[in-house]
Amino acid sequence: MPDTENMPELESRDSFKEAVCIDAMRIYDSCSDKDCLEDIRVLFPPARQQLVDSATNVRIKDVSVITVYIDLQPIPFNKGFYSVDMTFFFDVCLDLFGGPTSCAVPVSGVSVFNKKVILYGSEGNVKMYSSGFFCDGVDMPEDEKVLPKATVQVAEPVALSAKLCEGPCPCEPYCRIPDCICQRYGGDFVTDPQHNSVYVTIGLFIIVQIVRNVQLLIPSYDFCLPEKECVTSSDNPCELFRRIDFPTDEFFPPHANDLNPGCGCH
Repeated sequence: MPDTENMPELESRDSFKEAVCIDAMRIYDSCSDKDCLEDIRVLFPPARQQLVDSATNVRIKDVSVITVYIDLQPIPFNKGFYSVDMTFFFDVCLDLFGGPTSCAVPVSGVSVFNKKVILYGSEGNVKMYSSGFFCDGVDMPEDEKVLPKATVQVAEPVALSAKLCEGPCPCEPYCRIPDCICQRYGGDFVTDPQHNSVYVTIGLFIIVQIVRNVQLLIPSYDFCLPEKECVTSSDNPCELFRRIDFPTDEFFPPHANDLNPGCGCH
């Protein structure tokens, strides 16, 4: 339940002071999705691909999102609706087994996933300008309509499984890895058919929203003044350590009943 101790009495007429106009990003449409991304290929730079080619087994360790590229385009003949094309780039950490060494060899690569959704974002025929822009007579702003913005929220992906296969699937789509990601891994990625290929299965939770900049009239109760004083930090590490609570749960893990006290499952 929300903490209402420090909140103003919203229903009290005495606390309401005035109606104010604010500039905010309003959510016009949104959707959430739970995707199980089965058997998406992991790409490696040439040096790491050699390790994959000599491996006999693979195990997935972790998956994280590097970035998401978003492209927003209006849908013709369907005013107010937009296509949101998303390209997810995952950093996949793996353990390779077999080959010249008997110990697990940690490697990391990149997996790519594309997704498209259609959401309502309304229409806007205005052009937006703001202070701070200086025209030098050469570069002029493009004369375009103000489109809404698409945002994507991604929870931490779930690393489910990995498998090692001989050669890639012949119907595998091609996707170019951006240069900024290639530099992170030390060079270009191998996309041609190889002796071995790694495929992983990832669990993904996302929320997609289309927002527009609008002016809203809202009730104003008061300014947001901080009620807590700033605590001066100390350079003494022992003093900082004494402020940390004892981690009881680390020594005495909670029972299942403590985690789900109201669960009626059998």
